[in-house]
Amino acid sequence: MTNSFADFDKAKMILVIGSNMTEAHPVAATFVKNAVNKGAEMIVVDPRRTDLVAFASTHVPLRAGSDIAFINGLMHVLIKENLYDKKYVDGCCTGFDAVKEKVMQYPPERAAEICGLDADLIYKVARQLASVKPAMLMYTLGITEHTCGVNNVLSCANLQMMLGNVGFECGGVNPLRGQNNVQGACDMGALPNVFPGYQKVGDPKAQEKFEKFWGAKLSDKPGLVMPHMMDGLVTGKIKAFYIFGENLANTEPDIRHVEHCLDSAEFLVCNDIFPTETTRFADVIFPAAAWSENDGTFTNSERRVNRVRTASTPPGEAKPNWWVFKELARRMGQSWASNSAQEIWDNELSVVAPNLCGVKYARLEGDGLQWPVPNLDHPGTCTLHKDGCFTCGQGRFMPVEWTPPAEVPDAEYPFTLSTGRRLYHYHTRTQTGRCQGLNDLLGEETADISPVDAQKMGIEHGEFIRVSSRRGTVTLKAKVTEQVPPGLVWMAFHFRETCANWLTNPVFDPISWTAEYKACAVRIEKL
Repeated sequence: MTNSFADFDKAKMILVIGSNMTEAHPVAATFVKNAVNKGAEMIVVDPRRTDLVAFASTHVPLRAGSDIAFINGLMHVLIKENLYDKKYVDGCCTGFDAVKEKVMQYPPERAAEICGLDADLIYKVARQLASVKPAMLMYTLGITEHTCGVNNVLSCANLQMMLGNVGFECGGVNPLRGQNNVQGACDMGALPNVFPGYQKVGDPKAQEKFEKFWGAKLSDKPGLVMPHMMDGLVTGKIKAFYIFGENLANTEPDIRHVEHCLDSAEFLVCNDIFPTETTRFADVIFPAAAWSENDGTFTNSERRVNRVRTASTPPGEAKPNWWVFKELARRMGQSWASNSAQEIWDNELSVVAPNLCGVKYARLEGDGLQWPVPNLDHPGTCTLHKDGCFTCGQGRFMPVEWTPPAEVPDAEYPFTLSTGRRLYHYHTRTQTGRCQGLNDLLGEETADISPVDAQKMGIEHGEFIRVSSRRGTVTLKAKVTEQVPPGLVWMAFHFRETCANWLTNPVFDPISWTAEYKACAVRIEKL
């Protein structure tokens, strides 16, 4: 996030796109609702009529996978009607002419046809956004989980720069992370192309720096992305696989293919706090201490590094993850000096990562710190790119073309399946599935369909139906709801037998390698 959660309830204009906040991020959604109750305008862009729409002044029910066309249409209107922030664009940004040339190819009439909207709605939203400064833009996995996910994010950035909203309190581009500590994992270098602090592995200076600090020779080539690792298990290119805190057998698209990959591993290790569908494939399982049984840090969506302290003793032989890694290294002949999470942070991470140099455990009492924190006297950074001063100098407009999902409805599979999360369970229920109260609130998955489609097919609410894709079939109850538009089926991935990922398409964004969970073709059958 370029901005902070503290901005949410102070904002005057909020654009929420591809985010079912009330169920996926209910606390953050509360701040947004507070802003609306104080008089803020909110625009919700989502194929479904989610609960957040009740608080919005405008709902844009676009087709799944048409976000770029919609945003390009907005920018067309902003330029055509001279509503964009010309001073900001000229003084703080580069590449505007290329974006202008591209969005001129997306008049609202064309964009509306792609999105399944009325063109007047695109005009209305563009004028609405231009009427209040600054406006906050928030998105979640509804933007990133597409084959065009990176381009979706670039479109969001283009729009906010064109409106002059980046670098100011209550503005910016604000992704709400999909899982706990995703931000922190990326900060630590848990990506194939960067060292801790987002220093590129292909940068000779960064490579030299880490080789010297770690006392090891390092490759200058990015590592493998997860889909390539999984396929490598089948071909034999990958011999061993170490899975750390992930339930891949439920979370990855096309479960049957994923299980074939896991079963093909010559040697598979899991680190986890509970048995999962994935640990069934493991040759070795390291029992890990849970978050409440461990000292450490978490970094949330707003870049805030917070302390976590031990509240209870780890059961049995469960150990902190850092201890497991260190012991493995020791048995491989390596001697790592750090003996605690604090020592790892204070003596290593805050030394090698420029954006974290001012973060030490002693400074993390209370509310923690938001990076970048370049030195020990720095108070942290609430808003990135302050007053248009971008990290790279100027904001870079990047023209992007709309592309459809990899799989679209046809005669055999006439519906679009989109997936997400429900309020009462988290992810694959590794933790929440062990809570009786939550299972009482939501004990099974449903396939959410529109009343129009239900009537056409003679399907009653609560009746069992079959949902099939080119990859698999699940049988579950139909939930007939006005939240879902005709032509769309919506499901979550919390429950094993009715997991949406038996159906989802294993196709990926070519840059981020994020799977297209938000759109694939399915059919539904009345049983």
